Amino acid sequence: MPTLTPRLRSLIWYWSPAVITGLISGLSFLFIGQTPLLRAGGLAVAVVGVTLALRRMGGLMSVAGGLALAYSPAFWAQTGGSGSNPATIVLALGAAIILGVALLVTFTQRPYVAAVIALILFAGVFLSGVGEQRSLRLTVLASAWLIYVLTQAVIETNPRPGDPPAARLRASYRAAILLILGAATLNDPLFVLWTPAVTLGLAQAKTRIPAWYWAALLLIVGFGLRGVIFTYVDAAAWAMTTEAASAMRRGLPYLVAEGWRDGARWVETFALLAAQFTPVGVVLGLIGLARMSRWYPALGPVMVVAYGFFFAFGLAYFGRDRSTLLLPLSMIQVFFMTYAVHAIGQWLAKVANAPETLTVRFIAPAGYAVIPLVLLAQIIAT
Repeated sequence: MPTLTPRLRSLIWYWSPAVITGLISGLSFLFIGQTPLLRAGGLAVAVVGVTLALRRMGGLMSVAGGLALAYSPAFWAQTGGSGSNPATIVLALGAAIILGVALLVTFTQRPYVAAVIALILFAGVFLSGVGEQRSLRLTVLASAWLIYVLTQAVIETNPRPGDPPAARLRASYRAAILLILGAATLNDPLFVLWTPAVTLGLAQAKTRIPAWYWAALLLIVGFGLRGVIFTYVDAAAWAMTTEAASAMRRGLPYLVAEGWRDGARWVETFALLAAQFTPVGVVLGLIGLARMSRWYPALGPVMVVAYGFFFAFGLAYFGRDRSTLLLPLSMIQVFFMTYAVHAIGQWLAKVANAPETLTVRFIAPAGYAVIPLVLLAQIIAT
């Protein structure tokens, strides 16, 4: 029987928490949520992406964070339904395209060519009328893996003390970021809200990025902003008061300018997050947000910028689908929550004079696991 190489063992050790989390959540979607296989698989792959982004904070910690996202009400609302429809077909095609790009990058070492081919193929899906634009599941999948790629890119190029030396920004990361942004913005222009954080992350990479790449990014921004204006902005709604907008029984699927200035709207948006992760989750998120800059000074601002743009959209948007459109915000919230628990584990080690490996790897994740367990209990009870 062939023995595993050290590199392969390391990869298995690194990926196993994300794979286990994906399997647990996927089986939950299938059997508890009564979700078709294709849809359940797509949602599980999104959970895998977020779990991988949390992996540096510990294996068990990342599992707890990934399951907290999977069992949050807005994420769980994507489960159920009937068989394949245009949106799930697009999801499957998108996954196939990403796999094809990965193979092209691996065997040809031409990531930009791969990215261009993938974007052309994906655009063809929509232009042919096969796909349904504004597929939320595709937005969720793209957001999860963008978080993973972006965090990896920033961490590798701006390491903290004690980490491996700074590396050049990988061409595969650049290609993946452009691919995800382009395809997801083509699907839903709201995905353009990720571009400020992406731009900040790329600017900190200490690697020269070709001018054509910035030009392509600018085109994506222009396309996305145009779509946001046509989709989410209405002159009459923009000038409404928050009281009038809130009184709309069926919701108002547009932005209202006064939402940014209304203090009650801020409280309501935090309450929306509390409904996803319990009030404890909101407190943990705020702690994690506050301490992130001390953990990774380069990554902290990137995540805060992404959080801020989606939070601002949540303040001004009055549609009934607000919680689902803010799923990227929930993913970032999970990132902050998980780091907060990681930091609490380090604090416990100092206060109790205990080994950090014990508090960070076992005790803190055990406490964190209460959140997904409570969320799962609520799902089973309803």
